[in-house]
Amino acid sequence: MRTTTLGGSAVGVTQLALGCAALGNLYQPVTDEAAFATVEAAWDAGIRTFDTAPHYGLGLSERRLGAALRDRPRDTYTVSTKVGRLLVPDPEGGCGDDLANGFAVSATHRRVWDFSADGVLRSLEASLDRLGVDRVDVALLHDPDDHAEQALREAYPALERLRAEGVVGAIGIGMNQSALPTRFLRETDIDIVLLAGRYTLLEQEGLAELLPEAAARGRSVVIGGVFNSGLLIAPRPGATYDYAPAPQPVLDRALRLREVTERHGVPLRAAALRFPFGHPAVASVLTGARSPDEVRDTIEQLRRPIPDALWDELHAEGLLAPGTPVPVATPLKESQ
Repeated sequence: MRTTTLGGSAVGVTQLALGCAALGNLYQPVTDEAAFATVEAAWDAGIRTFDTAPHYGLGLSERRLGAALRDRPRDTYTVSTKVGRLLVPDPEGGCGDDLANGFAVSATHRRVWDFSADGVLRSLEASLDRLGVDRVDVALLHDPDDHAEQALREAYPALERLRAEGVVGAIGIGMNQSALPTRFLRETDIDIVLLAGRYTLLEQEGLAELLPEAAARGRSVVIGGVFNSGLLIAPRPGATYDYAPAPQPVLDRALRLREVTERHGVPLRAAALRFPFGHPAVASVLTGARSPDEVRDTIEQLRRPIPDALWDELHAEGLLAPGTPVPVATPLKESQ
């Protein structure tokens, strides 16, 4: 699988990355065996980039990912984790669950927002321990929506120092919005933006400023949430969008997208997966999986040929704005 270097760093990412939130029991339990098998399937498919965070299952995702990669040579894969939420033991001793935050785990810890320099160091130290590694390749500021100034003044300089010292290879920000990451691109020297849900076949908010800014500055964007919470896998009444029931206009747009893709013999999820690669700033697409079958299906869709006529019709129908870049017709290479 093709590898691209992130921004001005030496860190490489494969064109498809495994998002590991599901390994932290996102919405429903996943067994240790299934989590391990999912990582194995990704590895067998050529994926060498893995994204996790303390937030995912109160550290469970990091622990499972570390265990699954433990016997792999450390220089053969890229691990990305995040800072901004510290895990603090819950005085209740784990009574109750964490489903209010989306994870089917015992509430053994509380998340505490902390974008201070000390918080960054403590967060990474704890992540290294859970992952069982001596370094992470990428460290991202995680969802600093309500903490923008502290993230800029305190957390970012701490990450910049860690990068200069070689403790991490690349630094950046991961969010579900494009405005603040665009500000970081303009005001800091980050290598990467992880943009979730805002540059997809359904909506292209990131195309207005963030992606052009990244391209102009030689920085990289990794796209997550390409299926918009599952809506672009199976659009139907009751489907979710941004983790809530999809509003009718959004559902109607997804259904129109499916009508077009299926007229060209292409599943909607295949077109959604391939769409972000049309922009030159996109280095990788990040997709989650909770089973080997889901990994294999993603790889199958990634390699499916998509005709130029499909993208042409989406433009003609007004489902893609004029000038929106689209991928080339040939499938992505299977090179190892």
